[in-house]
Amino acid sequence: MKCEEKFYEVYRKLPEGVAFCPYRICPIGAHVDHQLGRITGLAIDKGIYFAYSPKQNGVIELMSLQFDKRAQFHIREVADVKQNDWADYLRGVTIALAQRYTLSTGISGVIEGTLPIGGLSSSAAVCLVYLAALCRVNSIRLTPLEMITIAMASENKYVGVSSGKLDQSCEMYSKKDHLLYLDTKDDTYELIPTSPAMKPYDITIFFSGVERTLAGSKFNMRVDECRSAAYALMAYAGMEYGKYSETYFRDVPRNVYDEFKDRLPDNWRKRAEHWYTEQERVVAGAEAWRRGDLEEYGRLSFASGYSSVYNWETGSPELKTLYDIMCETEGIYGGRFSGAGFKGCCMALTDPNYRESINEIVTRKYLKAFPELEGKYQVVICHSADGVKL
Repeated sequence: MKCEEKFYEVYRKLPEGVAFCPYRICPIGAHVDHQLGRITGLAIDKGIYFAYSPKQNGVIELMSLQFDKRAQFHIREVADVKQNDWADYLRGVTIALAQRYTLSTGISGVIEGTLPIGGLSSSAAVCLVYLAALCRVNSIRLTPLEMITIAMASENKYVGVSSGKLDQSCEMYSKKDHLLYLDTKDDTYELIPTSPAMKPYDITIFFSGVERTLAGSKFNMRVDECRSAAYALMAYAGMEYGKYSETYFRDVPRNVYDEFKDRLPDNWRKRAEHWYTEQERVVAGAEAWRRGDLEEYGRLSFASGYSSVYNWETGSPELKTLYDIMCETEGIYGGRFSGAGFKGCCMALTDPNYRESINEIVTRKYLKAFPELEGKYQVVICHSADGVKL
């Protein structure tokens, strides 16, 4: 791996360990985890590698093969506010871990991402892979839920992204050839094995060639719109409610939404419509996967993508074009934007027998629409994988 080579080049010794965390896809269950919804997801066999060694003086020294700037800070002297660079996620992890456990050993390491940034939860993956290594050099053993909670705290409290736990959960709990079916309200989950009756499939990633950052997108605004809609619905229905910041769609029954939705501002109603229908798609999708009905699961994934465009109202022109092309291409069972949907990539469950034709058709049509992205756009074939490991 390139990160090991770079580590040797810089430190003139081999790293003492290499940690890996996969990226994830969420074919059904998008934009619902921050409202305590149910999701389905898969880890994929591409992700973040971290070559590292302990530093006994407590210094954290980090390099990334994707960014030029090197980051350095002491394990007990982390800046209280974000520094607006790629290492903010890891500063946030260090603070969140130090609030729970005593840290004495630092770390030197090189981070390598194996796919372009955008849509596959690279931020969560880099948090988890760094956290796993930092725990190891400090002889700390965390439960999977602690790993998820600490990585999520970095994004929410330090970086300032109002995300839920979908990404971290998929990257921790996933198992190869299984679909993760997770309830983010109580953290219960099921790993549904791929049925012998299911047709073979690839996980195909179509990178738009345009990268994005959640912190600078409309992601947080969408979360606020959901919370506002849920708060209003509870008030209309005479339900007991508490703090605005602790209000979620999950606390509002579907019949309350159906009765009072016409009182909501149009944008709030659309966000609610996506949430309630996406929850129905998640439940139906888990059952389709259980019986090996890949066509139905794919259809529901396409429907999830449609709702993301018209109810959640995300999707750059590039991603909308990719989604439309995918919907009309033979051999694609289903797919949608991956991630927040403002830029980044689309994912699809595809028939391996159509691998070459799918690549040719989607690429030709997409680059006809956006010729300036030739050389940046790319297609990658992936498969399901286990969660984070050392």
